[in-house]
Amino acid sequence: MTHSPSDFEPGDPRNEEQQSLGTLFSDLTQNVSVLVRQEIELAKTELKESASNAGQGAGMFAGAGIAAHFVLLFLSLAAWVGVAQWLGYGWAALIIAAIWAIIAGILAAVGRKKIKEVKGLPQTAGTVKKIPSAFTPREETP
Repeated sequence: MTHSPSDFEPGDPRNEEQQSLGTLFSDLTQNVSVLVRQEIELAKTELKESASNAGQGAGMFAGAGIAAHFVLLFLSLAAWVGVAQWLGYGWAALIIAAIWAIIAGILAAVGRKKIKEVKGLPQTAGTVKKIPSAFTPREETP
């Protein structure tokens, strides 16, 4: 025979047990909800700080890249003038341009190879797909 909580008289230990389980479950869901909200706020704060630092670092790398570009430009000009002492300015310019074309080709080939190696987030994609099944009791999650 099944009893509902209203079948028990006040002061009956079974009724208090039912109420305490309900209260415990309510407290549990409320605490989990608060915990999740706090974790989300913490993640937002940390992400904001990390993004700020990453932005500053990226700006510094951009400045370093521009400075390096000028260094290469002036070194190339110096090499052009140096080679021009033996071959003339026209041939020297072609030789320096050919050297830079070879460097660009090598960098492009290596970059293309590295891009093809990118796999994305296969493990994360797999675990995200399993999230709905984690809430069903029929399937065990690893």
